[in-house]
Amino acid sequence: MVITGERELNFVSDKQGDTGSGQSSRNASAERGVRRDRQSDTSDSETTDIKRINQQPGSRDSRYDPNRFRLHFEKESKEDVENRKKIAQVRILQPVPERELEMDVSQVYPEEQGLDFPRRPSWHYGMQREELLRKEEVAFQQFRQALYSRNAPGTLSHFEHNLETWRQLWRVLEMSDVILLIVDIRYPVLHFPPALYHYITGPLQKQVILVLNKVDLCPAPLVLAWKHYLTTHFPSLHCVCFTSHPGQPYSTLLQKRRMRKKSGWSRAGGPIHIMRACQEITAGKVDLSSWEKKIQRDAVAMGTEGDWTDDGAETVVMEHHSDVAMEMNSPTQERYKDGVLTLGCIGFPNVGKSSVLNSLVGRKVVSVSRTPGHTKYFQTYYLTPTVKLCDCPGLVFPSRVDRQLQILAGIYPVSQLQEPYSSVGYLCERTPYMSALKISPPGQSADPMAPAVHAWTAWDVCEAWAEKRGYKTAKAARNDVYRAANSLLRLAMDGRLSLCLHPPGYTQGKEQWESHPELAEIEALQGRRPEEEEGGERDEEGESSSEPEDEDDHDDDEEDGDGDDEDESVRSERKGKALTLNMFGVLGENECE
Repeated sequence: MVITGERELNFVSDKQGDTGSGQSSRNASAERGVRRDRQSDTSDSETTDIKRINQQPGSRDSRYDPNRFRLHFEKESKEDVENRKKIAQVRILQPVPERELEMDVSQVYPEEQGLDFPRRPSWHYGMQREELLRKEEVAFQQFRQALYSRNAPGTLSHFEHNLETWRQLWRVLEMSDVILLIVDIRYPVLHFPPALYHYITGPLQKQVILVLNKVDLCPAPLVLAWKHYLTTHFPSLHCVCFTSHPGQPYSTLLQKRRMRKKSGWSRAGGPIHIMRACQEITAGKVDLSSWEKKIQRDAVAMGTEGDWTDDGAETVVMEHHSDVAMEMNSPTQERYKDGVLTLGCIGFPNVGKSSVLNSLVGRKVVSVSRTPGHTKYFQTYYLTPTVKLCDCPGLVFPSRVDRQLQILAGIYPVSQLQEPYSSVGYLCERTPYMSALKISPPGQSADPMAPAVHAWTAWDVCEAWAEKRGYKTAKAARNDVYRAANSLLRLAMDGRLSLCLHPPGYTQGKEQWESHPELAEIEALQGRRPEEEEGGERDEEGESSSEPEDEDDHDDDEEDGDGDDEDESVRSERKGKALTLNMFGVLGENECE
C-alpha cells in the first residue's frame, strides 16, 4: 500500500498485510481522519425522528468508519406499525388485475411535489473546510424543510437523511465524465429519479448510461418494453441491458443459490454494450481499445470449463479517497482529463451496483450483499489505463411510491423491519403465490385436489409458510410468522417470487412486444435455453423444495450476494484470505450477488 498526499493507492496482492516501519504513524493519521469525519457527520444522529439502519461491526482497519454511510430513514410511529399489523391479520387478499402493475414515472416522482434531491451549494477555494461543511449542512436542512412543506405527512417514501451519503453523490457527479445509473429492471421507475437525469444532462452537461440490471429475472418482452419506454421519455439516455447471471435462472423456489458453474464475473451479459455506449459518447476522444481488449482477454482467460487461469492475471489499482482530497473538488468543464474516461456508478440500494462493477472488472473487487447501504466508503478502480470506475454508496431519493413496494424492491433491510406482513400482502396480491408456495391453510393437511376456498390474509400466508418450512418460536414452539414473512420478502428480492412492474400500456400491447424484432437480442443476453425455461422440480444441489433452509435462511445465498454484510477488508481479514488483484485491469474473485 502506498500513501501519496491526500489519497491511498492500494495494490492488492496475495500478501496478507503491510508491516512497514511507518505503520503506527499511518494508523495515527487515519484515526485522526476518522475522528474528523465523525465530527462532520451531520445526518441527524441526535434527533429522535431518524432511524439509523444497518449497524456494521467495527474494523481493525481504522482508515474509515464502516457506519458513516449507513441508511438514515425517518422513523415510523408505533401506532402506524401496529395498525398495519392488525390490518394484515384481518384484511382478505384480493388479486390485483395485471393492468394495475403498470406504473408511470410521474406516479412515483410527480413534478408538482418538488421531489428533487439536495444539491451541493456553491463554494470557492478561499473558503475554509469548516465553513463549507456548515454551508452544506444548512443547504441540506433547507432541502428537507422544503420537501416536507410540499408533501403531507405519510405521503413520502423512505428516503436518505444521511448528509454524508449525499456528499458522496456530489463527489461522484463532479469527478465523473459519464454516469452509469443502475436500476433493477423489475422496478425501473422506482430507481430512476427524473430530477437526477435532468441535472446531469442539463447543468452538468454530462451523459447518462442507464443500466437495466438483472434482466435474467424479467420476461424478455417486458425488458424490451421498459427499454423503449425509458428511451422515449428520456431521449438523452443511452440504455443498456445487463445481467450478472446469464442463463442461470432459479430452477426451484427454494434453490439455495444460482451457481455460476465456475463461470466467474467475466461471463456477465452486458459489459461489451456499456463499452460500446462509451465509445459512442467519447467519439474517439479517449482511446478505449485497451478496454475492448480486456473484455476479450477476460473471455479467453476463462477455460473451457469456466475456470479462471492465472496466466495474464493483471494487478488492479484501487484508490481510497480521503475527504480532504475530495471536498475541495468542484465540477469542471474539462472532460477526459489526461486521456482517462471516468465512469461514476450510481444507484439505489440493492439494484446490483456492486455486481455490475465486479462484472466490468472481470473479477470481484467489491463485496456484494442484499443488505442496503453495503458500500461503505468512496473508492475508484482502474479498469484499464484509460478507464476508471468510481463506486458510490447506494442512496434512496425522495418519491411518492408505496413504502411496501419500496421494501419489496430491497431498499430497507428485511431483518430490521418492524412489520413485514403488509409487504407480504402487497406481494401476494400481485403474484401467483398459491401455486408458487404450495401452502395450505394453517392447521390443515395439504391436499392439492382440494378447492382453494380459504380466504387468505397476509398473516395466514406467513403462518402457513412458517408451518411448511418448520419455523418455530424458541419458547412456545408456535409458528414463527415474523421469520416466515422475512423469508418470503427475501424470496421476492432474489427474484424467486417474481414481481415485475409494467410500463404504461404493456398489458394491452403485450403481443407487440412478444413478436418484436429486437426480442432475440434480449433473449440472447439472458442466455436462457428452452429446457431451463421449463425448470426442474429439484434445485442444482439436489434438494427438495420442501427441505428446510438453514437456520439463518436470510443469508445462505452468498453466491447471489444475499448475505455478505461485512466489508471485504473485514471479511478477508477474518477469514485470513487475500484477494488476488490485477494491475490496470480491474479485479475480483468469485462473487456474491
